[in-house]
Amino acid sequence: MSADLHKYRSHTCDEIRPEHVGQTVKLSGWVHRVRDLGGIVFLDLRDHYGITQVVIHPNKDFHVDVHHWKLESVVTFTGSVVERDESTVNNKISTGKVELDAEDMFVHSRVEEMPFNVALQLEMPEAMRLKHRYVDLRQDRIHQNIVMRSKIIASLRRRMTELDFNEYQTPILTCSSPEGARDYLVPSRVHPGKFYALPQAPQQFKQLLMVAGFDRYFQIAPCFRDEDARADRSPGEFYQLDIEMSFATQDDIFEVVENVIGNTFDEFSSFEWDNNPFVRIPYKEAMMKYGCDKPDLRNPIEIFDVSEIYKDCSFKAFAGVVAKGGVVRAMVCKGIADQSRKFYDKMITFAQSVGSKGLGYIIWKDGEAKSPIANNLNEDELAQLKEAGSIEDGDVMFFIADKEKRACDIGSHVRTELANRLGLINEEEFKFCWVVDYPMFEFNEETRSVEFSHNPFSMPQGEMDALENKDPLEILAWQYDLVCNGIELSSGAIRNHKPEIMYKAFEIAGYGPEVVDEQFSGMINAFKHGAPPHGGIAPGVDRMVMMILGEKNIREIIAFPFNQQAQDLMMNAPSEVDNKQLKELHLKLNLPKKIQKD
Repeated sequence: MSADLHKYRSHTCDEIRPEHVGQTVKLSGWVHRVRDLGGIVFLDLRDHYGITQVVIHPNKDFHVDVHHWKLESVVTFTGSVVERDESTVNNKISTGKVELDAEDMFVHSRVEEMPFNVALQLEMPEAMRLKHRYVDLRQDRIHQNIVMRSKIIASLRRRMTELDFNEYQTPILTCSSPEGARDYLVPSRVHPGKFYALPQAPQQFKQLLMVAGFDRYFQIAPCFRDEDARADRSPGEFYQLDIEMSFATQDDIFEVVENVIGNTFDEFSSFEWDNNPFVRIPYKEAMMKYGCDKPDLRNPIEIFDVSEIYKDCSFKAFAGVVAKGGVVRAMVCKGIADQSRKFYDKMITFAQSVGSKGLGYIIWKDGEAKSPIANNLNEDELAQLKEAGSIEDGDVMFFIADKEKRACDIGSHVRTELANRLGLINEEEFKFCWVVDYPMFEFNEETRSVEFSHNPFSMPQGEMDALENKDPLEILAWQYDLVCNGIELSSGAIRNHKPEIMYKAFEIAGYGPEVVDEQFSGMINAFKHGAPPHGGIAPGVDRMVMMILGEKNIREIIAFPFNQQAQDLMMNAPSEVDNKQLKELHLKLNLPKKIQKD
């Protein structure tokens, strides 16, 4: 045995190969599996890198000890590399042609009791997995997800640096933001009654870096929002690729993002996708064709307006909606006329579940238009529908009638459900797009007032001239969303860097200059001291990793995630604090009565 071997290992559990046969090596890791075959013990030893089979013969003084180990104990073996018999070669692992003939063994950590078997890769309750996350992370799929996340982030950093961006860190303790999601607040000990807030995003700071003259900024930025969990959104905290550029147009930002994001997806995913440039879809067109501003372009179904055809028709249910200012929207599914009545009944039930009163449809089959709706339309109206939908024999046209906003929302859900039921979506491709030309303002039906529709700090297209001379509801903004497969990866904008335009935009939305000066003092004051035109975006890292790895739940690609109730079951957070800590922070608790009783 060589005296030159490292204390713990000479090789990792993924390194030994046939060329190492005859060498003495030392391996350390976790006991993955143990098999006793006629007195000879075969043990799979696992570390971060892979698995090596270790053989323990009955004549070794630690043989009996091995026989009584529990899985996941941490051990070191020293021994000789030997070649496996051809019949025992394991081509599923990189070390499968050799094994370690153990001559010595040292136990670093004996397991008492495991919550679940790592090697079996069983579907375990999420609560158990998260409570014992350090064990869950040993499972190969989850372990590799976290490794790939690290590599993806490294690739993003490298690509940004190659494009002459510099990474700058922005504060974690900052002030509370008056808009957006709920803040996480941090009480100040030295300033009683005052609070810091964890940043929902580094938005103001990255813009201030542009005012400071740093030109091209990026950061893999931690962000904190007190939001409810979703499959693609982690409660509490998340990371984004935060980007800001000075003297940049919308096209400049798109070019950077398409380069970095497109090539990163290309590097790490085996899925197909359309190469740069990404498709650009105006917001108004997206709402018409797809019913939402997060279109899944893998879905070939498109929505179109047929209100004019139904305006004066004898089908009173739809004609009445149009007469009251509503719309009738349609979508066509090709070649599905032979679907059973059960299919249509289920689609009607689904439409009702997302807020529709029903779901109309016409089946074109054997040269005839069939359905209760068709019975109420004349030949000319049916011909117009057929032309509008490019109908061929075997096609089916579905209809939604409602107020425009509701028709869009219902249509979006129905479009997706149809595609899923008919198997129209290729799950192994990416389709990116930019949604552009968002409206700067919208009309709130409840308050009967004009308000910001998307981002109040965006530059209006046409700048001051547009604000002074156009109908506010007709003004577009330099705002854009990056969407992939129906998932919003990011929102961004060319920023409004001119104080006079900012004051005017807020005035249109009903806010006086004192509101801007009070709530956004840092930003507006900076803009009065020389601010360059600038813009940016911040794609979500967690969502990108989730999509690249094909995971359906964001918790599968985060090392230590919260559960859906924003709890860390492993560290028992959030937790109570003692009275001494509360006194130091000048705080008293005013708990809900139910919690007080508990």
